Amino acid sequence: MVARQRTAEADPPQELAARLRMLQELSGRGVRALARDTGLSSSSLSRYLTGRTVPPWPAVVALCRVVTRDPRPLRPLWERASHPLPAPPRTSRQIHPPTPPASAPRPPRNDLPRDAPDFTGRGAELAAVLAAVGGSRVVAVDGMAGVGKTCLAVHAAHRLAADYPDAQLYLDLHGFTEGRRPLDPDPALRALLAALDVPSERIPQEGVEQLAACWRSELAHRRAVVVLDNAADADQVRPLLPGAGHSVALVTSRNRLLGLEEVPPVSLDVLTAQDSAELLARAGGEPAGTDGRLAREPQAAAEVLRLCGNLPLALRLAGARLRHRPGWTVGILVERMAEGPSEFDTAFAMSVNQLDRGQRRLFRLLSLLPGSAFDEFVVAALADVPLRDARTMLEDLLDAHLVQQPAPGRYRLHDLVHRHALRATTEQDPAAERERALLRVLDYYVHAAASADATMPFPSRSAVPCAGPAPAELPKFAGKNTALAWFGAEYANLLTAFEAALAAGADAHVCELPRFMRSYFARRCGTTQLNVLFEGSLAAARRLGDPRQLGEAYSDLGFARYNAGRMAEAGDAYEAAAALVAEAGDVPAEAELTMRRGYLGWEQGYVEEPLELFRLAGKLYADAGCPMGTAHATAYEAWALLQSGHRQEAARLAREALEIPHTDPAWPPALTAHITLGVAVAREEPEDAFGHLHHALALAREDGHRHNEAWCLNCLGVALRRMGRYEEALASHREAFALLDEIFEEQWKIHFLNGYGETCRLAGLPDEALRLHRQALDLAPRVGYRHEEAMAHEGIAAVFDATDPSAAAEHRAAGQALLREAGPDVRAAVPQPAAGT
Repeated sequence: MVARQRTAEADPPQELAARLRMLQELSGRGVRALARDTGLSSSSLSRYLTGRTVPPWPAVVALCRVVTRDPRPLRPLWERASHPLPAPPRTSRQIHPPTPPASAPRPPRNDLPRDAPDFTGRGAELAAVLAAVGGSRVVAVDGMAGVGKTCLAVHAAHRLAADYPDAQLYLDLHGFTEGRRPLDPDPALRALLAALDVPSERIPQEGVEQLAACWRSELAHRRAVVVLDNAADADQVRPLLPGAGHSVALVTSRNRLLGLEEVPPVSLDVLTAQDSAELLARAGGEPAGTDGRLAREPQAAAEVLRLCGNLPLALRLAGARLRHRPGWTVGILVERMAEGPSEFDTAFAMSVNQLDRGQRRLFRLLSLLPGSAFDEFVVAALADVPLRDARTMLEDLLDAHLVQQPAPGRYRLHDLVHRHALRATTEQDPAAERERALLRVLDYYVHAAASADATMPFPSRSAVPCAGPAPAELPKFAGKNTALAWFGAEYANLLTAFEAALAAGADAHVCELPRFMRSYFARRCGTTQLNVLFEGSLAAARRLGDPRQLGEAYSDLGFARYNAGRMAEAGDAYEAAAALVAEAGDVPAEAELTMRRGYLGWEQGYVEEPLELFRLAGKLYADAGCPMGTAHATAYEAWALLQSGHRQEAARLAREALEIPHTDPAWPPALTAHITLGVAVAREEPEDAFGHLHHALALAREDGHRHNEAWCLNCLGVALRRMGRYEEALASHREAFALLDEIFEEQWKIHFLNGYGETCRLAGLPDEALRLHRQALDLAPRVGYRHEEAMAHEGIAAVFDATDPSAAAEHRAAGQALLREAGPDVRAAVPQPAAGT
């Protein structure tokens, strides 16, 4: 495939820096004066203006305020610069595994790589590392590539593990991984917090400073050892360091981290001649004192040491090759090593030259894979070989120390090995062959994502991918849990594949890949990254010129905007999608778009229009032969009817939705229908209501969906209030809010406040009711929910009716004015379930 030639967009960090320099020019200030007026340090501001560091968002706001400019137009650019490859979204809709029973405590996390069995020398350096950790709790190990920084840090961490039993963590910061940007502090902190099993609801959604504070807080009550490997510079690693408490960190970098003034450094040089000879002997299977080949050929052995430059990595590779070639003399090893142009290339080329032709080709092509860790399926697609052959060749490369295996079934290339492989494929493989290999990888990720997406319990269509032929073998997904695990493991690779498809002009892949990730994102809520993906997908669909694909791309972008709370933009995207979908005559796509427009109208506070849209969607799904979609539309129609006061009709439709069978008892229509039934029959059939509501709550908890768990608890509180059981209702509301207090999504808090306040009023707690309604009154305008603002006024008026009729009348009039201004179709909302796709 020939790459599409088009003008490349500016690098987001550099583009942001250019915009900040324009602000400096407008201010007429020098760096020091501008730093003083914005409360920033001169050194930090200098890095921001030159593009060496992406500033935190508050710094951008401060610079804009100096010249009285609105910072909001810069937000999208700042997000692209700050989060080119973020970690998986952590939001209220993230799926957590079921909580293990209290009798089965989880073991502490240990991510440390295996300690090197042939660790040699470094006695003084190891003592220095341990002493530095004992005194300062942080140490920075620096040295040239291949000198053994990671090996020393990991070895020291294993020595420290017994004294730091709460966690032993390892994170590669990719500071010097060729072809990949260093890992930003944001995704790095999210990965570390996830490793500590910090609930996603406690992890801030935005802001490196907030994430760093959360990380330090979690470490403060633990004794953990953390290895931060391959750091690019001090700015990258500073937010990741522990604060108060007893935890320790070991940092490695090829650079001296001079910016970490408080962190003692330990610099590594190459091994001594004696230690190098011992390491070569141990790696070659000839420990000291044996009469082996190295002892019999001292001159050739000395030449091996010279060619390896006394670097541990090169020595291990040379020793492994000698060990697995019992027929070789050391002189033959020297001859093979002499074929390379440098110490590193000599060591790597020596190992590669002993592979057969197919293994050498695979080794070279591995450097083309997007992302870092990979599995045998994508390798089979890359090399266009059967899965069994790919697995065998990977094991051979693993034995030759040319690939690493950080976890069962996952492989990766060391940075130096990756660089050698990339140089080799560039020199030896024709450009057309490299392009075909990359295209096969993109084909694989689209088809694998489609296969995983097909297991999700959402009414999205099981569309057949059009972007290239399917690979011979794909992973098998037994259900949604295995699919979610695959998406989680491949998340970074999928995003990198998307970027690679963009760069290669593979528009069909750019258009389709995000579509098959949307159900995964739906369970993690809308994020900036979801919007970025669908923006790229829409641009690709425009270039392809297919009305059907363009309509779906607009619909998907609208869904991303909706999940991010950008309601007006979502409406614009849905409007653009409607004409295209109708023109294509795609009934399932029209049904899906109709449901999405219903979600949007419901979130905006309307009743009749969403009801009609849900009914229309149900009819369209039925016409398309999609009972799963029909159940989803029916369940949402029932929920909307319940909020409109039509309890009997709502109960009838909810039962109708439950009659549609599905293999997953926790699929969204069932959850929505059970809650609708529970609230609808609360007064007349309290026992039946309890059964439905507690069943829904159990399903949400079993599914690990904390967001829906809070929703179930709140609805249980509403039902109990309607039964007159106020103390139980308050307990349920409080439990819901205990979860909501951990969720960094104010858009959902607004749905619960007024209902909780009404329960407090009826339970004889007027002060608490006023506090909750006033909180809603403050929050509603900020998140754009005018109907909830009106309901907050009404709630305050109801409290004041008995004590201050004048104030009650003022609030009631204010609420009615808001409702009149918003329109006649606005309803008093209670929260709804998480929308599907």
